[in-house]
Amino acid sequence: MLFFQRTRQFFTALALVLLLATTSACQASQTQTPTALNPSITYQQLEKGNSPAGQEFGNWVVQTAKGLISDAYVRDNDKLGVVITPKVRPQEAKDLAKSLVQGFHQNFPNRDLKVLMYAPDKQLILTANYDNQLNQVTYQ
Repeated sequence: MLFFQRTRQFFTALALVLLLATTSACQASQTQTPTALNPSITYQQLEKGNSPAGQEFGNWVVQTAKGLISDAYVRDNDKLGVVITPKVRPQEAKDLAKSLVQGFHQNFPNRDLKVLMYAPDKQLILTANYDNQLNQVTYQ
């Protein structure tokens, strides 16, 4: 039974890594940058990211996660926060965070990154920190 669980975890992580690695999240965006002079920009336009590239990546993460992530946001192009769905088992969270770090690094290279993973009830459950110089991920 343990063998099948480990195999399932491995293939879930591998599928997400391949999905994140083979598709491009950075596309030209027509999204306006919110300003005090443009009050017509709504909260919905702000919630996925505070930059056009961040907003695009946040939207892309939710769309390509195939039901594993219900919400995502990017702040300052170096922090990715995701809300996982109940489909993600606790033992799969670390593998998912690692996959997200890899995809985030491809789209926002040459910087230290942080992935904040939240449970469906919006409680922080895991933080993955990527050190660009060491090319290493640490978890908290």
